[in-house]
Order: sequence, then C-alpha cells, then structure tokens
Amino acid sequence: MADNRSVVYMDNNATTKVDPEVLAAMLPYFSELYGNPSSMHHFGGQVGRSLARAREQVAGLIGAESDEIIFTSCGTESDSTAILAALQAFPEKRHIVTTRVEHPAVKNLCEHLDRLTGHKHRVTQLPVDRDGLLDLEHYEAALSDDTAVVSVMWANNETGVIFPVEEMAGIARSRGILFHTDAVQAVGKIPINLADSAIDFLSVSGHKLHAPKGIGALYVRKGTPFAPLVIGGHQEKGRRGGTENVASIIGLGKACELAQARMAEENGRVRQLRDKLEEGLLSQIPSSMRNGHKEQRLPNTTNISFEFVEGEAILLHLDQYGICASSGSACTSGSLEPSHVMRAMGVPFTAAHGSVRLSLSVYNTEAEVDFVIEKLPGIIAKLREMSPFWQTSHKGAVGGASCPCECS
Repeated sequence: MADNRSVVYMDNNATTKVDPEVLAAMLPYFSELYGNPSSMHHFGGQVGRSLARAREQVAGLIGAESDEIIFTSCGTESDSTAILAALQAFPEKRHIVTTRVEHPAVKNLCEHLDRLTGHKHRVTQLPVDRDGLLDLEHYEAALSDDTAVVSVMWANNETGVIFPVEEMAGIARSRGILFHTDAVQAVGKIPINLADSAIDFLSVSGHKLHAPKGIGALYVRKGTPFAPLVIGGHQEKGRRGGTENVASIIGLGKACELAQARMAEENGRVRQLRDKLEEGLLSQIPSSMRNGHKEQRLPNTTNISFEFVEGEAILLHLDQYGICASSGSACTSGSLEPSHVMRAMGVPFTAAHGSVRLSLSVYNTEAEVDFVIEKLPGIIAKLREMSPFWQTSHKGAVGGASCPCECS
C-alpha cells in the first residue's frame, strides 16, 4: 500500500491475491510466448498446447473431462452462458428455479429475464431458513413440466452455507430439467467430483482461487444441449468466440493445480483459524450472532451480526487497523439496504445492518486472527456507545440484568 500499512486480508470471498507460482507461470505468455494459439505455425502451436494443459488442470480440480471446460472472462459470464443456453435448449419452457440468496450474477439475470420478456419467463426463488438452508421438499414441489433450468449456488458467498446441489441435480435430471450451479465460492475449497454428479453446468471464477481477475470457466457436461453466448471465431470449439486470454488461462490452470494440492490445508488449518476467529468474537462481543449453519458451510467463511451497529461503520474502523473485511457481496456494495441474503434468512433488522463477513485463505495466519479478535470488540463497543438504539435497548441491562436480545 502507498501508506505502507500492513494489511490483514480477510475478504477472500470478494477476491484473492494472485499466488506467486501462478504469476510466475503467467509471465512468459506476456513476453517470449506471445503467439496466437490458433496459428498454424509452431510458435503459436506451443501456446495452444499450453492452453490444453491448463484445460486439463481446471478439469482435474472438479473431476471433469478437459473437453467439458470452456474458458470465459469471469463467473458472471459463465452463469449467463449456462442459464441462457438452457433456456434456448428448451424454448417451449419458460420456468426458472433458483434461490433467494443467489449472487447478483444469477439473481439479477433471472429478474432481468422476467422483466424483459413481459413475465413470459416465470422465476421461482426458493426460500431459506434461519441457518441459510434449503428445504428439498419445497424444491421438488417447485419443479414443473414447464421448468427449463434450475440454478442454485454450490456455496453462498456471504455465509459460506453449502447447498446439496448434487442431490438437487439428480432430482432435476429425473424430471428432464437442466441444472446449473454457480460454484465460484466452492471450487478449490471443498472436494468436487462432477464425474459422479448429475450437474449439467458449473461456473468457475479465477480470482476466487488465487488466479487473476478477468478469467473464468464453464463446465458443460458432455452431451448437454448448448448454445454459445459469445459468437465469433472457432475458439473453444465454437462454444465461445474470441481470442483466448492466454496468460490468464495459464494462471487459472496453475491455480487449480495448487488448489487441489492445498485442499487438505483449506479444510484443516484454515477451518481451525476460522473457528478460532468466530468463537473469539462471539464470546467477547455481547449481542452478536453467527449467520449460517455452523457445520454445513465453507471452511474459510464466517458471517457475524452485531446488534445496533452499522456494518459500514465497522468496516471503516477495521480499515484503520489495516483489516480488510466485507458486509456482504462486493457486487452489491454501496446499497443502503441490508443484504438480500440476510433478509432471506430472517436476520433481525436490528442485526442485519451490522453483519460482517470474514473470509480467510491459506495465506492467513494465527497472528492475524489474534489481531482481529483483539481489535474488533473495542470497535463494536465504541460504535454502540454512539448508538441511541443500543442505549435504549440495554437500559437496565447493566449490573447483572440479562441482555434482552436472543444473541450470544
């Protein structure tokens, strides 16, 4: 940073640092290996072979075959491509099933389709409970003969809650319905094996797993009806036109290889750090609550609400200590409304505004966790001293009276 402050980065669900090994793998493709992979000559052909290797690395992380991988510009493009391809495959069907807690890349697309077509496309958004979980019976009841596609995220970006997408995909297939999952947050953090699933489409984003921004991938199960979103040249076997973003593709491939090697650390040491952080904050800060199921979630993510304070104020005070966190999705920042995820989960209004997401990576240390546990309780106490709502709600709670809130 320009002011030379040290950074404690706990916003890895928003983006991740590019791994040094990923950067090293990319650099030659900016300089000496600059050939076009579609060229007939050897100089371009060697780049084409490198792309094929990257495709294998991405496929290897998710248990797919290399020719089932299409490189895209980001997770959002992958989401749009999958959903629009499914609708084009079944033009007589108008129904889309998704959830109330999807990332804006899916949520806003589905709502846009509804408005654009004059409500010819019917969208069902499945609710979640207070732990952020879906009801499978409700899901099955939502499916109909008119359903073209189901799009359900593998793991929620704000809470880390994991959905049973493999079981849901099996149910969809039994009804002749295509199934897409936005797995942007899940890939590289939990084991995925698409060879054993009924999932038809799966979205990947490079910058969520230590590859650069501006690169993603879409898994399309072999034999799944598909129509390209970007039409142009013959690249990606005609499934996505445009000259390939070679260096970033190489970076994504390397990042997937590293993620596969670090899966045990992600689910071991990183999970332990997350649990220590969460338990330390909940135990020291009154009227705080975890948002999301305690067990059924990603190993790196905790989302905690602090009653009667504003999340934006918390983040600004954390930033003064060089601590990077988030109040929700980076794609919805700037809104004065509580997160749509918190609203869907029924988080009390007095707490929804004070929700903070802390998301770790393999680069975080125990010393950083200790630093956040040291600083955040004081920040919350300071902000509550300035909050008339906190003062009103806790009158008489001093001197042994219990807190009136149903919190930790």
